Amino acid sequence: MSKERTARNASGLEGRAGVASTAAAMRIGEAAGQADVHPGGDLHDHALAWSEAARIVLVALAAVAVWSGVWEPLRSVSVIGALGLAIGGWPIFQEALENLLARRMTMELSMSIAIVAAAAISQYFTALLITLFVLAAEVLEGMTVSRGRRAIGDLLEFLPRTVEVRRANGLCQAKADELAPGDAVLVNPGGRIPVDGTVIAGHSFVDQSRITGESLPVEKTRGAGVFAGSINQSGALEIRVERLGRDTSYGKIIEAVEQAERSRAPVQRMAERLAGYLVYFALGAALLTYLLTHDIRSTISVIIVAGACGIAAGTPLAILGAIGRAARGGAIVKGGLHLEQLGRVDTVVLDKTGTLTFGQPAIRALHPVEGVEPMALLDAAAAAEVRSEHPLGKAIVEHARESGRVMVEPERFGYRPGRGIEASVAGERVLVGNLALMQEQGIPVPAPRASAPRDCAEVYVARGGALLGAIETADRVRPEAQRAIAAIHAMGVRTMILTGDTRAVAESVAAQLGIAEVAAGLLPQEKQACIRGLLGAHRIVAMVGDGINDAPALIEAQVGVAMGSGTDVARESADVVLLGNDLAKLAETLAIARRARRIIWVNFAGTIGVDALGIALAAAGLLNPLLAAFIHVASELTFILNSARLLPGRRGGAPQKAVQPVPCAAR
Repeated sequence: MSKERTARNASGLEGRAGVASTAAAMRIGEAAGQADVHPGGDLHDHALAWSEAARIVLVALAAVAVWSGVWEPLRSVSVIGALGLAIGGWPIFQEALENLLARRMTMELSMSIAIVAAAAISQYFTALLITLFVLAAEVLEGMTVSRGRRAIGDLLEFLPRTVEVRRANGLCQAKADELAPGDAVLVNPGGRIPVDGTVIAGHSFVDQSRITGESLPVEKTRGAGVFAGSINQSGALEIRVERLGRDTSYGKIIEAVEQAERSRAPVQRMAERLAGYLVYFALGAALLTYLLTHDIRSTISVIIVAGACGIAAGTPLAILGAIGRAARGGAIVKGGLHLEQLGRVDTVVLDKTGTLTFGQPAIRALHPVEGVEPMALLDAAAAAEVRSEHPLGKAIVEHARESGRVMVEPERFGYRPGRGIEASVAGERVLVGNLALMQEQGIPVPAPRASAPRDCAEVYVARGGALLGAIETADRVRPEAQRAIAAIHAMGVRTMILTGDTRAVAESVAAQLGIAEVAAGLLPQEKQACIRGLLGAHRIVAMVGDGINDAPALIEAQVGVAMGSGTDVARESADVVLLGNDLAKLAETLAIARRARRIIWVNFAGTIGVDALGIALAAAGLLNPLLAAFIHVASELTFILNSARLLPGRRGGAPQKAVQPVPCAAR
């Protein structure tokens, strides 16, 4: 039987032990609410499961004994039946009393009334079967809902619990929680990095996709930073510990998931209120049934069949599962409220630079003047820019390297702010810059090419006082952006570009991605005003950005989404953080949120429908208490299993086994 307590525990608002029949449900809240979860806790879980199983077996034996009339020393009271109800019903009665004293109307109260009423008219077999149904349902419910703890448990199990540490007496094994900043840990090939730190020896490639979202392993050498939770792939690395536990990037991800699971969405609060209202409705309907029919069996059936179990437990379970599934996919949703709002979004507004594009210029084409070879144009520009720190200069040098050109160092190098580069290469003066630089130096430049795209910038190159040509540069659209936008459109959600770049550039990107609406040339406050205008038009908006200039718009939108590689300000301002730069994670998270919302509303409608039909049939005398209990339990489990479809399944290898550490000498 799902109940208000299960709902609160599933969202992590309550997590105290002591009631055996609710232990399975309580483990959900403890897992979501605890700051630390360890695989070793499974032993405790099994102990609780055995106590629940023993209780069920005892109640079942009592029901068989009452039905067969094995031993009945008293005529008016079934001793075995009374003992069975006391043992099996005690957790239900206790929780009903606790909720009643706290002025909370829950399903435990109505079920306790039904059990006691059935016993009062000597229907001990019916009362025991009702109790048996309830206990069995709680165990099945607990087994289903407890999968929600894996969203955190799997994350924590991903980190090693023992590490190799270099101390004064050499290498030894120690527990990960005994490390301190400044320690040197050794991570072998295939091992998981336990800390944030800096490589002090070794060379390897590290898979840090779980943290940054990068799809390819990253080369790590001396001086490179590494993240806890990433996987060392090839060579051994010795790492100086800088941040541990909750202070690591991985720890902050876990903390964000935990905080999200403890939060309560408005739909969850509504589910809890509706659960209380339905209890009042069931008791009122039972009273009316008794006044009209004077049939105690029908009255008890009305109390038993009604319940808001499907929404009381199913709603937080759906939210918990959706947040966990999103976290597995690389998106941290900072709470149930934001998940619910994301499920209602009808417009996704995207910043351009760094979100839809790489935010870095790339060479699109070489346009030498007549009589000049393209590679000669590229060689001159690359030689002048080889020492440049400007993004355009770096793009030219990188393109030359990719083309297999040999770099020539300039004898003299100078940067002219707002103009470009002046260098001396092989005794010749080379200029690389904009049109203003060429005009300033008296280099004749032909009229702008009619075929030049409006969304690019052209860098002019001159050598020995003569123009060699122009290099066309432009920002590149992220390859995954097109797939993500197509997936968002397939959900019926509109998209829009909001950028401070020029309209020509923005419209070019929009055309490549199939985005119809564009607002360009905007300052941060103008982006915020644009979002405010969309909200005023009754659109439900998610804003996606990565820079400081996006922070006001991220806050203004119903849901702010930050790219994981963006600025700290953007990530702090956002409600959802995408690990790395893969916009496809947004489409996946949007689909998860919409699916969670559909499941919750199906549970709402189903619970109300089953209760209304069940009460009508019970009041008409068409349901006996036994059948009413079966319908109650079956409908509850149906709605819980419906929500459980969102729970993330296990993936990856089995958790590492704990190795008994060799004691290290004192530091």
